[in-house]
Amino acid sequence: MTFTLKIHDGWGIVDVGHFQTLEDARGAFASLCQDPWYTSDGTVKGVELVEEREQGEGIRIDWFAFK
Repeated sequence: MTFTLKIHDGWGIVDVGHFQTLEDARGAFASLCQDPWYTSDGTVKGVELVEEREQGEGIRIDWFAFK
């Protein structure tokens, strides 16, 4: 099982990281949520943490929306 971070912005959804452990993925997720560039950019809508499954469909574990 792997975990993916995805950024949602004005142009679509972009994978920004793949992790082998949930602990590593949550650490990176927390860092992105606090990153000043993402919070001030205005075009980034949110960041999503997804658990990837063998069938190719991901399950959202966490979501953070930028104001």
